[in-house]
Amino acid sequence: MKHYYFTSESVTEGHPDKLCDLISDSILDEYLKQDENSRVAVETFASKNTITIAGQVTSKGEVDIEKVARNVMKEIGFDNENTDIDYRTCKFSINITKQSSDIAMGVDIGGAGDQGIMFGYAADETKNYMPYAIDLAHKLAKQLTKVRKTNEIPYLRPDGKVQVTIEYEEDKPKRIDTILVSTQHLEEISMEELKKEIIEKVILPIVPTEKMDENTKIYVNPTGRFVIGGPLGDTGLTGRKIIVDTYGGYARHGGGAFSGKDASKVDRSASYMLRHIAKNVVANGLAKKCELQVSYAIGRKEPISIWINTFNTNTIEEEKILEMIKEKFDLTPNGIIKYLDLKKPIYAKTTNYGHFGKEEMAWEKIVSFSKP
Repeated sequence: MKHYYFTSESVTEGHPDKLCDLISDSILDEYLKQDENSRVAVETFASKNTITIAGQVTSKGEVDIEKVARNVMKEIGFDNENTDIDYRTCKFSINITKQSSDIAMGVDIGGAGDQGIMFGYAADETKNYMPYAIDLAHKLAKQLTKVRKTNEIPYLRPDGKVQVTIEYEEDKPKRIDTILVSTQHLEEISMEELKKEIIEKVILPIVPTEKMDENTKIYVNPTGRFVIGGPLGDTGLTGRKIIVDTYGGYARHGGGAFSGKDASKVDRSASYMLRHIAKNVVANGLAKKCELQVSYAIGRKEPISIWINTFNTNTIEEEKILEMIKEKFDLTPNGIIKYLDLKKPIYAKTTNYGHFGKEEMAWEKIVSFSKP
């Protein structure tokens, strides 16, 4: 398509789903701090002043799960059960069992922890090789949290969403068509003041003015009120923001969530590896866009298949790029874990504002990828 519009969204760390993701990833990190070989698959459910945590853990570590979760909630800023949830008074239900011996039998020998398909993507639209709309949405959501936590806008509460629509021409971002910010707030604030401050302190410091024009539309809290939020306004669940976590809808998704899972789960580790490879295909000039798919069978080490699509932007044959990938990268679960150093307690850093595009993460590193 020569001319089109594309929209992506991001959410703040106080969104109920992201609260659950961060609790799950923080629990994972605590186990990895004590035992790098911990097997963890933990999910969190948040509802009216109640947190439910369940899953499977096999580890030498001993973690006070409730304490970890309450600290996460405190750090986010959840301290009012009348508007969202209170970390001091909320109830907990915890149900953790050991990893199934049937699954462990395959993982113990270095096989994948489950069957499944994973995707990776990169494009040359931004400096970090992320699609433009999701990259900008993440930056706005992060800024929305920053102005709340620094009291620059003191009447904000933790829950919030951002949506960005980009107009494309000749398959390149031309302008920002629409910015939508929905943010939880205290009841006494007027919508006029809220919109004014969101534009001045959230949008304008982040959005490139050259990408905006007189036709760019800005919406702030379109319903006119967002006082009840967090788990009181909507239940939260680990793994429900998989498009926010990845590429904002630009690329396909295999369906597996990331948070709460250790790296033996290829849903997470293989997705990180494919992002790394796709980014390096683009960064090394082999294509302007790259999407990769890989598939695994539970208990098997080598992937069943690997597929590439460069959307006719490749500078050499796709078959040769695949050959280079297979020669350069070990795509077994243990090979990925070793290459990206995934036994470290790094996962709470990945939870919010996208798992990709953060330059400090190992899978974002650019390496030499010479043409044959």
